[in-house]
Amino acid sequence: MERIPMTAEGYKSLEEEIRFLKSVERPRIIKAIAEAREHGDLSENAEYHAAKEQQGLNESRVLELEDKISRAEVIDVSKLSGSTVKFGATVTLIDEDTEDEVKYQIVGEIEADVKKGRVSITSPIARALISKSVGDSVEVNTPGGGKSYEILKIEFK
Repeated sequence: MERIPMTAEGYKSLEEEIRFLKSVERPRIIKAIAEAREHGDLSENAEYHAAKEQQGLNESRVLELEDKISRAEVIDVSKLSGSTVKFGATVTLIDEDTEDEVKYQIVGEIEADVKKGRVSITSPIARALISKSVGDSVEVNTPGGGKSYEILKIEFK
C-alpha cells in the first residue's frame, strides 16, 4: 500500500470534506431522492435519476477521500528544519528573468493549489528545488518554456 505524504493542514482539509459530504450532502441527496420518488413513475423521472447520479458521485468521493486518509503519511512541517529544500518547505524564489518574487510551499499532490502557493512534490518546480540551498539557481521546464529561479529563503512553518 503506497503511502501518501501530506501536511497536517492537508489531512485536516480531507477530514473536513468527508464530514461535509457525509453530514450535509448525503442527507440533502437522500431528501431529493425521496421527493423525486413521490412524483411517481421512476423510469421517466429525470429528478430521480439526477439525484441518484449525485448520490453515486458523492459516495465515490467519500470512498476516495477515506482511502487517501487511510494511506496518509502526515508530516508535521513545524518540526522540520534544515538548510535544503524538502517536503513541507516554504521556498521564496526570484525569477532571474523578470525579477518577480514568488513563494511556494512543497506539499502532497492532493493538497496542491498553485493559487494558494502550494505546489505538489511531483511538480516540475518542486522536483527542481528538492535538495537545493539558499543562493542556488534552478532551471525549471514549464509548459510555457524554461524558467530560471534563484532560491532566496527556505522556511519550515
